[in-house]
Amino acid sequence: WSPVFVDENLGVMSIGFMLAKPDDAVIWRGPKKNTIIKQFLKDVDWGSLDYLVIDAPPGTSDEHITAAHCLLPCQAAHNNLAGSVIVTTPQEVSLIDVRKEINFCKKTGIPVLGVIENMSGFVVPANGLQYTDAHGHCITSQVQELIREKFGDSVQAKGELLFAQANGSENMSVAYGVPFLGKIPMDLEMSKAAEQGTSVFDSSGHSPGAQSLSSIVDKLIHACE
Repeated sequence: WSPVFVDENLGVMSIGFMLAKPDDAVIWRGPKKNTIIKQFLKDVDWGSLDYLVIDAPPGTSDEHITAAHCLLPCQAAHNNLAGSVIVTTPQEVSLIDVRKEINFCKKTGIPVLGVIENMSGFVVPANGLQYTDAHGHCITSQVQELIREKFGDSVQAKGELLFAQANGSENMSVAYGVPFLGKIPMDLEMSKAAEQGTSVFDSSGHSPGAQSLSSIVDKLIHACE
């Protein structure tokens, strides 16, 4: 099998490439799922790789157990299993699963490179918001004037709306003794890049989300060296 190359330095393999229709469901039980995961690892012509990244579903299911079973011998023989990256959203319902995932990694001996908080806020242009006071009166122009005084006309001021408990992911990282890599806000420019299938760094490299992601990638590369 040959991976599908999105760019000259980025190849992808997915079960989605093997479906007759993109919307078909994959109704497989454990043995078939385990087999395809092993095939993706052993029978794909990956060539020379800097990194092999496995995007796993939430939880601690068959996919995680099979991947760990296949990859841990690589760590024992070649010391080339860098570790896992735990991605969460700020809500407690997500953190509950993430705590279990961290414990899974510790029990199986997989190093945790760090935790990323995705969708940590919502970034929109400040002039795209409307503001009202406690009595419902529009005060948008007054607030925009304060923003201009603070940041200047030449700066594209951004407003952040946080919709979850502050620092939940950071507090969890401290409690479990794993690094906290950073936060990625919900960013319209990043969403457009994802929908269009383009690199977020090519199309929106200066957006707040892309800058946060770039910083996190640098930390991960440093951790893997």
